[in-house]
Amino acid sequence: MNGSAEASTRTRSLQVSPGDLEAAHLDELTREIEQRSLYYYQEKNKSLRARYVYGTIFLIINLCAWFIRDYAQKALALLPYVSSCGPQGSYCFHTLGVLRVSLGCFMFFLIMFLTTWNTMQLHQAQNSWHSDYWIFKFVLLVLVMVATFFIPQLYIQIYGEIARVGAGIFLGLQLVSVIEFITWWNNYWIPHDQRKQSCSFGLVMSTVFYIGSVCGIAVMYYFYVTSTACVLNMFFISCTVVILTVMMVMSLHSKVKNRGLLSSGIMASYIVFLCWSAVRSEPSHTKCNAHTQNSHTDWITILSFLIAIGAIVMATFSTGIDSESFKFRRDEGKEEEDIPYSYGFFHLVFSLGAMYFAMLFISWNLSDSARKWSIDVGWTSTWVKIVNEWFAAAIYLWKLIAPIVRQPRVHEQPQPTAQEVDR
Repeated sequence: MNGSAEASTRTRSLQVSPGDLEAAHLDELTREIEQRSLYYYQEKNKSLRARYVYGTIFLIINLCAWFIRDYAQKALALLPYVSSCGPQGSYCFHTLGVLRVSLGCFMFFLIMFLTTWNTMQLHQAQNSWHSDYWIFKFVLLVLVMVATFFIPQLYIQIYGEIARVGAGIFLGLQLVSVIEFITWWNNYWIPHDQRKQSCSFGLVMSTVFYIGSVCGIAVMYYFYVTSTACVLNMFFISCTVVILTVMMVMSLHSKVKNRGLLSSGIMASYIVFLCWSAVRSEPSHTKCNAHTQNSHTDWITILSFLIAIGAIVMATFSTGIDSESFKFRRDEGKEEEDIPYSYGFFHLVFSLGAMYFAMLFISWNLSDSARKWSIDVGWTSTWVKIVNEWFAAAIYLWKLIAPIVRQPRVHEQPQPTAQEVDR
């Protein structure tokens, strides 16, 4: 009797109702979902923090390129004994030294691009490679940097020619990113049916931008057209005035989809800045540039130099995280496991940015060395910035008229004949 009672008790204890099984299964499923969400959250935060680490690395490499250009010949006494550095290390300092540092930076970010370009989700191994393993990547960066100083001079000069093209591509990507941001900002402050926002902010901001643009034009005429002999500067500034007028008229046209003065006002300020940057980059020996007459180094020169380096890093960083501006088809929404930004595009932009900062440090000139504490100064730099200004205006105007040009024409339907009506 005792044995049978114990058996029946054991049988009853093993019996579990279907409701209990379902509740246990739901609890386990809920815990798995929470753990997965926590994992994706942590991985996404690591990925977002990694952007700033790469930006810091890029900044340090910029400073190293400046040091190699201006002060390394006295500080680094071992380089003259490297055979590829030539007599007294002349092939590893100044212009060629900047190109060697740029090549090392380009190769590092190119390796990162090739190893992360197809990353789509946070659980992939490439995501960990992008966000972790910093010691290994630091060793890789140092090895690549050191290796560039053992490359013969001929190959460094070939890289310099290629870097000009890469820097031009970077400028194009940067322009598209800036114009997309301006378009987004304009669309954000335009009142829609669903939005109850007032357009007063947009009106005030457009007025501020236009007043700033007009003041910038007046200041450039005052400082950079000091006599009737400054025909080239007069041409540059007058072309800018014509471009601003065309943009304002086009942005107010009734057939333009995203019309309004806010986007054209922001773009006008950007165009004026590009023109000012171009005329300021003219060589110091020109008589039409009041800011470059003094050849000595003062605190304004040093501060301008440091601001320029910071601008290079910020431009590269902001363009690198803006991969959505270069997609033909925008993503409607992202899943929880999707990466927060395109790793491949991010590293590709930084590799092109390495070529861009090299051109700025050597003023797009592969033969002559730039003056100390100077950046992007010379006639080549001036013309690059002017062409960049015209290209930016052309892209913006095309974005305004593209909806009109692409709009399908409505053809009149032919009237049916009497026989067709009878059918």
